[in-house]
Amino acid sequence: MGGVFTPGRSLYAATGENRTTPWRPVLASDLPLRWQTPPEWAPAALRHPLALLNDHAHLERKAATNALDLLHRWPEPNPPENWVTKMTAIARDEVEHLAIVVRLLARRGGELTRNHRCQYASDLRCLVRLGAGPDELMDRLMVSALIEARSCERFALLGAHCGDAEMAKVYRDLYASEEGHYRIFIDLARSLPDIVKVEDRWNEMLDTEAGIIAGQPPGPSIHGGVA
Repeated sequence: MGGVFTPGRSLYAATGENRTTPWRPVLASDLPLRWQTPPEWAPAALRHPLALLNDHAHLERKAATNALDLLHRWPEPNPPENWVTKMTAIARDEVEHLAIVVRLLARRGGELTRNHRCQYASDLRCLVRLGAGPDELMDRLMVSALIEARSCERFALLGAHCGDAEMAKVYRDLYASEEGHYRIFIDLARSLPDIVKVEDRWNEMLDTEAGIIAGQPPGPSIHGGVA
């Protein structure tokens, strides 16, 4: 079973933006997550690679849509340039990731389904305080940060356990990108004007996310549970 992250425990992940950089152990404490996915999750998810790639592609599509949606949610009519630059950069990254994953899926004889549901993300979005002004935007950014951080952890595990060299490289390459997106989202949440108790809310969400991910049903999905 999974458990609380312990400093000193490690995942395997690629580092930096240089895609030729060798893998190194990354301390679990580098991520804020409070429930650690057990290593046996990855081999189980990888038993159904086409279903996993299909799920992954849909998540990248939704991540791009989320960044573009956030672009228009700045509380004032004219968002600062930093906000526009970061949201459009994330959306561009996610579209590029979508193209990579869909190509992998097609080359292996798979097909992108029309419909997709991620219960994990749906459960997290229930935490957003709709209609609460700046607090709603903070919650949306924190939920986005949580999804990116959890994806980062899962890609590290998949990269370490995947026997398909091409797929393994994709997972390893995406680790650094997901970690960067997580940091952007949480930094933006912390910098919003007219909000208080930011760290209290972040800690509350981290605790809730741990329970949500631990309770997900097992299956070949990036945010699936453990059998």
